[in-house]
Amino acid sequence: MTKRTPRIHTREGHPDFVDLDWTSPIREWTSDRLVEMPEGLHRHEIVFVAYDEGVYAIKEILPRLARHEYTMLRTMEGRTRHTATAVGHVERPWVDDDLDWAGAVITKYVSHAFPYRHLISGIGFGERRDALLDAFAGLLVELHLNGFFWGDCSLSNVLYRWDASSIEAIMIDAETSEIYDRISGGQRWNDLEIMQLNVAGEMGDIAAEQGASLDEADLALGEEIAGRYRSLWKELTTSLVVTAGDHFRIRQRIARLHGLGFAVDDIDLIPVDGGTNVKIRVKVGGRQYHSERLREITGMDISENQARVILSDLAYHDPKFGGTTATGKNVAAMKWRSTVFEPLVAQIVDLLPGRDPYQAYCDYLGFRLAMAIDRDADIRNDEAFAAWRDANFPGLREVV
Repeated sequence: MTKRTPRIHTREGHPDFVDLDWTSPIREWTSDRLVEMPEGLHRHEIVFVAYDEGVYAIKEILPRLARHEYTMLRTMEGRTRHTATAVGHVERPWVDDDLDWAGAVITKYVSHAFPYRHLISGIGFGERRDALLDAFAGLLVELHLNGFFWGDCSLSNVLYRWDASSIEAIMIDAETSEIYDRISGGQRWNDLEIMQLNVAGEMGDIAAEQGASLDEADLALGEEIAGRYRSLWKELTTSLVVTAGDHFRIRQRIARLHGLGFAVDDIDLIPVDGGTNVKIRVKVGGRQYHSERLREITGMDISENQARVILSDLAYHDPKFGGTTATGKNVAAMKWRSTVFEPLVAQIVDLLPGRDPYQAYCDYLGFRLAMAIDRDADIRNDEAFAAWRDANFPGLREVV
């Protein structure tokens, strides 16, 4: 009898997973490590396992697809923060390569995330629709800017989580994907077509589950995602021609891109019209401008729109801590973190265990602002936080 020893490839800093029962399909596992986590509909068997290092998702899939997905996700790590983190892949040599349970891919579970069905309101997404449209279009643009062709773009292949007042979308399924130095217009068009077909089918399924007819389904959702995608793509990739002396327009262009959350990697200034004008061509990186800024200032790793809101809180406190010079701003950031941010986050963790503390902090800031507007006066943090707590955390974003 052939010895049933799996081949397991994992990254440093994560478990080796050798204690799991790889001799049987994951649907038959009874390990104490198995945990229930929010998950959507999927074609493959998936389980979640808990270790000291965190929770991991294990998806059974053909070995060649497991290796491919692992490679795609690993490659994208250095380009965007909006893809799942690849941890390892597994091959069961004694199982026929044409069977799904012959292989598996392991990813880190996306904390505080949820599938799109947790956002459903009736036969659609209700008041959350706009946030979902922006998040999905932004994710697809960011992936394409980084040469990523998805091949199976759908609502189901994405996880979502609250990101301040917005929604963050994270791609979790890359088995059909390919990565290029530069994605072509035809490939982008193909991805959009696939997305629209998939999303229409998903919205039709939602309507049917709610007892509604196909005519009542939100079949335009995919088309609207595509429309927002095209507008954002044009904003990010269109070259701008200005007169050679209008340098302020370069700064305006960069500021506008930063406002959209995108980092700027390179700027090309190309003389045109005999040197009287300049074409500005910008290479845009990941949608993580504010999160990178906050990381540089404080060392904290927070999602993009949460970072934008928290940076505004830092700016609000800057003058109070003497942040008027470059050195003063660095000192002010450290004082803000140690005397304002970390103490409040510690209280949030204690009062709201299991919640995303950074999202809760953003919700608290919204409450403090509303309180200040109502009083037409500045509000101390301790007073605002106590009022927020006593009012049972109004504004706290939940998935229902």
